[in-house]
Amino acid sequence: MKSMKSTDKPIIVEQTYNASVETIWSAITELDEMHKWYFDNIPDFKTEAGFKAQLKIENEGREFTHKWEITRVEENKIIEIEWKFEEYPGRATVSFGLEPLDNKTKLTLTDIVLEDFPDDIPEFQRESCVGGWEYFLNKLKDYLADN
Repeated sequence: MKSMKSTDKPIIVEQTYNASVETIWSAITELDEMHKWYFDNIPDFKTEAGFKAQLKIENEGREFTHKWEITRVEENKIIEIEWKFEEYPGRATVSFGLEPLDNKTKLTLTDIVLEDFPDDIPEFQRESCVGGWEYFLNKLKDYLADN
């Protein structure tokens, strides 16, 4: 098993939505909307640099306490979050960048590993991370289509 390493190329996942930049921005930064497509147990979220949050997810008997810190915010353009886990080594940043297109919005998610993740945890494999981000961006597309 090969996990995500700081020497790897960034993970980039793109999705185009039939919605305005403002609509997408709201969906990715407003807590009540995030609960509907992302994690339903995010305790709080503020779009300000330095804001910290954490939430616990369990998968196949393993706990993953996500620890997030907002590191960059440009309203309706980009939000960057540094993330790590309480239980495991490794650290990364993920950014959600928005670009307006004709009556649509392109979201570019970029995940950059800053410190290596352990090799023996399946969730830290690159393919798992890519699959997870694709899953969430597709859930966002479904959420937007229903609202």
